[in-house]
Amino acid sequence: MSNPFSSGWVRGGADDRLRPQGTLSYVSGATDDPLRFRTIPQLLDRAVEKHGSRDAVIFAANAPGQNAVTLSWYDLQKRADDVAAALLALGIRRGNRVGIWSPNRVEWLLAQFGTARIGAVLVNINPAYRASELEFALNKVRCRALIMARSLKGSDYLAMLKGLAPEIDRPGEEPVLESRRLPHLKNVIVLDDANASGKQKLPARAQRFADFVRQAGPAHHARLKGLSATLDPDDTINIQFTSGTTGSPKGAMLSHFNIVNNARYSARAMALDERDRLCIPVPLYHCFGMVLGVLACVASGATMVFPGESFEPRQTLATVARHRCTALHGVPTMFIAMLADESLAQHELASLRTGIMAGAPCPIETMRRVVDELHMAQVTIGYGMTETSPISFQSGIDDPLERRVSTVGRIHPHVEVKIVDAEGRIVPLGQQGELCTRGYSVMRGYWEEPERTRESIDDAGWMHTGDLATLDAQGYCNIVGRVKDMLIRGGENVYPREIEEYLQRHPKVQAVQVFGVPDARYGEEICAWIVLEPGQASSKEEIVAFCQGQIAHYKVPRHVRFVTEFPVTATGKPQKFVMRETMVRELGLKVAATA
Repeated sequence: MSNPFSSGWVRGGADDRLRPQGTLSYVSGATDDPLRFRTIPQLLDRAVEKHGSRDAVIFAANAPGQNAVTLSWYDLQKRADDVAAALLALGIRRGNRVGIWSPNRVEWLLAQFGTARIGAVLVNINPAYRASELEFALNKVRCRALIMARSLKGSDYLAMLKGLAPEIDRPGEEPVLESRRLPHLKNVIVLDDANASGKQKLPARAQRFADFVRQAGPAHHARLKGLSATLDPDDTINIQFTSGTTGSPKGAMLSHFNIVNNARYSARAMALDERDRLCIPVPLYHCFGMVLGVLACVASGATMVFPGESFEPRQTLATVARHRCTALHGVPTMFIAMLADESLAQHELASLRTGIMAGAPCPIETMRRVVDELHMAQVTIGYGMTETSPISFQSGIDDPLERRVSTVGRIHPHVEVKIVDAEGRIVPLGQQGELCTRGYSVMRGYWEEPERTRESIDDAGWMHTGDLATLDAQGYCNIVGRVKDMLIRGGENVYPREIEEYLQRHPKVQAVQVFGVPDARYGEEICAWIVLEPGQASSKEEIVAFCQGQIAHYKVPRHVRFVTEFPVTATGKPQKFVMRETMVRELGLKVAATA
């Protein structure tokens, strides 16, 4: 079957299908490969049937105390079904929400497929979340169970949970939580640390993952096949939180149908098959890891290889070399870090050929170095958002390098895109406007927020992305800016409003404006301009200390400037672009060219 992302599609005749229709910025994807009306369990069943005893998952052991884990497709399904049966034993049913708060661990995969098997909704919780963010997420969607790590780096997850729910230490015969601040959370399941933490005492109302899995009986296992058969591919199966311009995160609801098909087409764009090994250093809590990594491998039979719990450049390079990975995913920040690592020349990386670079604008020079120094001659650039499952545009493995370094590729199958002006009219080719997406990949909506859903998805089904883009005559897209007041730091979407509202709580702060400035490592860094209350004095260190441990680390401002007033428009609206230009000039920052 021909590749719908191939540069051959622009060569006349029937291959014109990916070009815009006429002179306006509208394009629709290929339809030669039909959409599959499948659930995640059906996708996994198909992989087991085709690839059964082949390696499905490899978790590398690259740090002291870590144990390597290798699972065949049979093993993966068996262990995921054990989790599904155990969830039934807890009383979890179709549509119930189960949170996962963990770095990349094998249990994350088991939870992903275990919840999907019975139709429970997996709620992805960012490992960087602090206590207030965790409380919001759990209560927002009323999670009944939480599968969580004990800690990650400097974050003590159990201590944070105890701070929210001290009742977890209350003695009792059953490990069922009754908490005032987390009234819906009943079951807390804690992953054992890799370095023999099984001897560490758990709170009375929590249980170890291994004990949780063992509580399922034969009757629970016997129900799995029948339950899976009743699932609807249109069911919401995953909730991912996206920060909001109004300050509170929104829960994007994704269905089996959304993410199964997006994974299929993303894998096809890279020409993945059972001979490939995909290294996945990107986080599983994000669509990049969960859909473009895990599910793309399930759809293609490729082996997923995880270098560690979280990204570390040398560890990732070593994993690629040791396991002869043929594909590698990452945000530009990750690739920049690997290219800068002193050990780069020590690793044999010639096995690499493809992968996806996405999540943030990609510096053109970084893309060229990835092709030359990491041997990823067929690396693809992807563009999308959580709300579109996630990919809408992706370059092809045989697209000219000039196209791959300067654009985000062409439209995905069965997806439509139009670029519109402020009045909603489609703009001519080459003219910038807001990118809107329509098709199978658009989310079901934001959890219990119909008004915010309507603000993003119009009556005709178009998802308004908030990104400014241009479309050329060949159908290639370039992202040129953002309509929304949002910045992207190292692949993390950061909405300044959320940080502004938090900083406004500081007793010395009268007013604050947060915006992004260029950064060579993260793409953008967070800058805060602050007007203090009369007679007050403060420092960058005081502001940063106020944030640390209270909001996620990637939201803490790196640059802080105290001012007496903000530049404003004639109507009094703060001009963040003026503030940004001022900081770029004063700090001597360089704005990198990106696709």
